[in-house]
Amino acid sequence: MSTRTVLVTGAGRGIGRGIAEALGRDKWNVVVNYVRDEASANEVVRAIVDAGGQAVAIRADISLKADRQHLFDRAIQSFSAIDMLVNNAGVAPSIRADILAADEQSFDRLIDVNLKGPYFLTQLVANHMLARASGGQNKSGHRPAVVTISSISAYTASPDRGDYCLAKAGLAMMTKLFAVRLAEAGIGVYEIRPGIISTDMTGPVRDKYDRLIAEGLTPIHRWGNPNDVARAVLAIANGLLTFSTGEVINVDGGFHLRHL
Repeated sequence: MSTRTVLVTGAGRGIGRGIAEALGRDKWNVVVNYVRDEASANEVVRAIVDAGGQAVAIRADISLKADRQHLFDRAIQSFSAIDMLVNNAGVAPSIRADILAADEQSFDRLIDVNLKGPYFLTQLVANHMLARASGGQNKSGHRPAVVTISSISAYTASPDRGDYCLAKAGLAMMTKLFAVRLAEAGIGVYEIRPGIISTDMTGPVRDKYDRLIAEGLTPIHRWGNPNDVARAVLAIANGLLTFSTGEVINVDGGFHLRHL
């Protein structure tokens, strides 16, 4: 069993699955969090085990306090410690609605899952990391880290999904806050901003983004994929950014560049 353990939320599909499987191949113990698709989460576990790693699937809705505690407790029971947290779980708006007509029910659901959940799960795991650091219990030699998967929507205004943009902007500030608070203890905190990534969430708008990419929306003229994001997480996992914290890593094909 590896001495390094990572908890990846929303790891049953899409970007989270890509991250979980990449870390599993890198011989991390992986806690595969999911909410609905148990079969898919179990496929991720099997892929990691087949690659020689260790993994466990744990169902939990991170928007709920009791579920967050359950997820944390099961992770500790399975692997004794958490060395890295990857906040990846997130949902799209139930209905894309103009901000002049959007309703509170959709807003509350999205903020609960996409912002409140990661905020308080990070609090829970960060206190665990701090306790281990102060007690000299970090035996892996690995620098603990928190990685949050946000989006180019953290700074790109989309008035028909304002709740989503607000949540992602909130995650950007969350990264800064925890980075400042945890730096003295040697815990790195990072934000990864994916751009247009090919997942089931972006499937319904594929034609739109095919056209925009062809028209030059991004300097790198292709869709991203979950492995592009996973490689950025691996750089952090392997200790390649030890003199950085609070850093934003863009995985967006150059979308963030202003160019003529």
